[in-house]
Amino acid sequence: MQGLREIVLDTETTGTDHATGDRIVEIGCVELVNHVRTGRIHHVHINPQRVMSQGAYEVHGLSDAFLADKPVFAAIAEELCAFFGDARFVIHNASFDVGFLNAEFRRTGHPPIGMDRVVDTLALARRRHPNAPNSLDALCARYGIDNAKRTKHGALLDAELLADVYIELLGGRQADLGLAVSAPVLVIPGAAPFQERQRARVVESRLTEAERAAHARLVESLGTGAVWLDYAPKPELQLAG
Repeated sequence: MQGLREIVLDTETTGTDHATGDRIVEIGCVELVNHVRTGRIHHVHINPQRVMSQGAYEVHGLSDAFLADKPVFAAIAEELCAFFGDARFVIHNASFDVGFLNAEFRRTGHPPIGMDRVVDTLALARRRHPNAPNSLDALCARYGIDNAKRTKHGALLDAELLADVYIELLGGRQADLGLAVSAPVLVIPGAAPFQERQRARVVESRLTEAERAAHARLVESLGTGAVWLDYAPKPELQLAG
């Protein structure tokens, strides 16, 4: 069984509003299975068939001249959908990217992406870090993820960074250790799930014999109804020495 398959996805666009005709110019995808990178990616630049806004160009640096010979969305839609399959999506500020993707899919006649298939890492970060900055750069800084190469936004680079951030939001890199192939685990119906715990370190008592004797006299002075007697060693349970 393959396990949980997820696509960490990011897009770059000609502007901020698909409803006014802005289009996707870049898509970057990173595949995860059981929250671990498989090494499979999907990356494509797209000719948007419209002029790039200056604001968008300053964000990602993709010019009209660079995109002029790239395929249009309709030419890459089938391959993109084949890569997506029935995977779950992991997207930062998901309503933006999903809105743009679904606008493109409406043009090509492909079914839209439902938000029930999407994990929005921005919402996840806001729940975990309320009242803190939760941009991708801020999350990279919080989790010690190197984003030095992110001088401009890029769909594939941002998807790769987001994959690392997502694992941290789920509980950290150490979670990967439990996903390696290992011996089968016996499951007993009705039994509580087994959780491995670190063995507690045995701490030696630092009480002196004089302190022990003083405590014994104090307990004795409290009478037979003292609560302390419930925790005192029972003579019949002491080992013969």
